Amino acid sequence: MLMQKIMNMMVNSCKKTTELIDKQLFTPLTAKEKMQLQVHKSMCKTCTAYEHQSKFIDTAIGKLFTGKLKVNIKMPEKKKNKILEEIKNS
Repeated sequence: MLMQKIMNMMVNSCKKTTELIDKQLFTPLTAKEKMQLQVHKSMCKTCTAYEHQSKFIDTAIGKLFTGKLKVNIKMPEKKKNKILEEIKNS
């Protein structure tokens, strides 16, 4: 009975775990939250993958806003000319 209560306190749902994963990007976790996160991730590959993806996206967005990520997207000339025409006509 006591062991069950301890397990319920330490093992979070995936929803709570993803909240902790996102939270740790912005603020330090408490010791209890760190423990809960580690226990859950040790049993859940999906949440571990979510953490890796979340960190990757956060890093990419950070690089995009600091200019360290080079995005090479070019608009087709036809579309560009259409937008310029619409600007001239408005």
